[in-house]
Amino acid sequence: MTDTTESRGTPAAPRPRHRDRHGRGMRGPVAPPQVPLSASRADTFRDLVLDSVERLERGWPQLTDVEFMVLEVPPAEPADTVPLGVALPAGRKDPARVIVYRRPIELRAKTRDERALLVHEVVVEQVADLLGLSPETVDPRYGEE
Repeated sequence: MTDTTESRGTPAAPRPRHRDRHGRGMRGPVAPPQVPLSASRADTFRDLVLDSVERLERGWPQLTDVEFMVLEVPPAEPADTVPLGVALPAGRKDPARVIVYRRPIELRAKTRDERALLVHEVVVEQVADLLGLSPETVDPRYGEE
């Protein structure tokens, strides 16, 4: 009989596990690292706003001074309609801001394509309001899609 540490009453050192207890091997990643598995709806919406802003900044370089924000819902004010976004002109210490409200837009658009189109329209409308121009001037494709 061979002498082991278990026969003397002290437990043996644990062996490194190369397979799980069912014999199927170690589990690997579920998806490749470049696939965004944990992108939340808020992150996806923020990306839609950023894509829209990038499209507009190519033709309007003065938009680099404008701060674009995404908020969940507009402030509770007695109104007949719920705004999808708002443009706030620059103050003494604050830059000009365009705020896009995520939840009202998500409730109006069912698919991702509809949501992307609506987000772009809201951003164009608010930028046009901020610059004192028509939406068609800011983006010639406004309202076509």
